Amino acid sequence: MLPLRDNIPSRSVPLVNWALIATNVVVFIYQTGLKPLALHNFINAYGVVPAHLSLTHPSTWIPLITAIFLHGGWFHLISNMWVLFIFGDNLEDRMGHLRYLEFYVLGGIFANVLQSAMIPKSLIPAIGASGAIAAVLGGYFLLFPRARIVTLIPIIIYPWIVEI
Repeated sequence: MLPLRDNIPSRSVPLVNWALIATNVVVFIYQTGLKPLALHNFINAYGVVPAHLSLTHPSTWIPLITAIFLHGGWFHLISNMWVLFIFGDNLEDRMGHLRYLEFYVLGGIFANVLQSAMIPKSLIPAIGASGAIAAVLGGYFLLFPRARIVTLIPIIIYPWIVEI
């Protein structure tokens, strides 16, 4: 299933949503230009490495935010940004620009903290906006329970478009 659009028009310009999408794309393009060793070091520095987090050293918390803007590949980036594009504008419209930005970032931080708590000794960096995107989806479904989502459901070679 691929959501194509929703039926709730925005009343304001979703500046923060567009800025989040642009920031994610710019950071990913920067990532793609890095050589393998530099990319490895970049991901390890700005991704969340659970074993490196410390409650007593606040400087280790920075990746809880920076990891939200890193992605593991084009599909990872495009799928996250597509969902943000469709659902984020309405959430920003309802919440306001600043509250929406706070909600997005806190959703990403919460997801990174939860991931780290599940595997606290892991040395593998966690990256991506998926936790923030999940928060946006959850917020959307709570604030717009009657919204209809136009969705593409590909069945073999027959594209089926339905409102869900």
